[in-house]
Amino acid sequence: MKKTIKFGDKIIEPSIRKLSDISDVVYDTKWLDGMLKNSRKGDIDLYCMYRDLALNDLDRKVMQENNLRYDITIIPALEMGTEYVKTLGHYHPPVPGTGVSYPEIYEVLEGSAHYLLQKPVPVAHNDVQGELDVSNEITDVILIEAKKGDTIIIPPNYGHITINPSEDELKMANFVSDKFSSVYREIGEKHGGAYFELVGGKLIKNENYENLPKIRKMKPISENVLGSGSMYYIIREDPGKLEFLNNPQEYTHFFERIL
Repeated sequence: MKKTIKFGDKIIEPSIRKLSDISDVVYDTKWLDGMLKNSRKGDIDLYCMYRDLALNDLDRKVMQENNLRYDITIIPALEMGTEYVKTLGHYHPPVPGTGVSYPEIYEVLEGSAHYLLQKPVPVAHNDVQGELDVSNEITDVILIEAKKGDTIIIPPNYGHITINPSEDELKMANFVSDKFSSVYREIGEKHGGAYFELVGGKLIKNENYENLPKIRKMKPISENVLGSGSMYYIIREDPGKLEFLNNPQEYTHFFERIL
């Protein structure tokens, strides 16, 4: 996988997530141990993250004024033993003073993706950045199968993991509020998300959670919330359409409609 990308007139270096970085959440621990014992060659690069991107200074100014961040993530086709390659997985903290966490919006640029969403109860909110208390009881698990051109919204109070279940490289973009940092600890402590997706598509419960509900499948959003064309250009056309990323507590009906 080529590490650098060109975005606008700039060459962008990625932040790389290695196998050792997600070792706590890998299902096939026998494969993992064998890989990591193989010196540096075994600690392979899993995926690349290109954060806080802008095509030009004007776009960057608009994003800063609207507290937005645009990222790209590239996940190659890879099998982690018996499991498909995936992201580490994380939650978002709540908007200060509310019990509503920051949402996120994704667009699949190339390849295909499975987005695994999980809603814990209760989510105790804390206004200290990066702190989150999450129960190991999950009330809802959603699997969204997406392809190139699809848009996916991660609603408030859902943790999420992205899986590349295909033989092709997955390239996806996201818009998110720049007011917070993602919280990784909870999913790491439970050694993964609520379910693992194995090669071939079988979904296995993670026994570190209690009383997991069945997975329900949901399609990518059908309504055109941002307009036509690449998601990126909404910042030039109408960045106000992304206001729900910063103030989700004011968009309750919008998220209920999606779910």
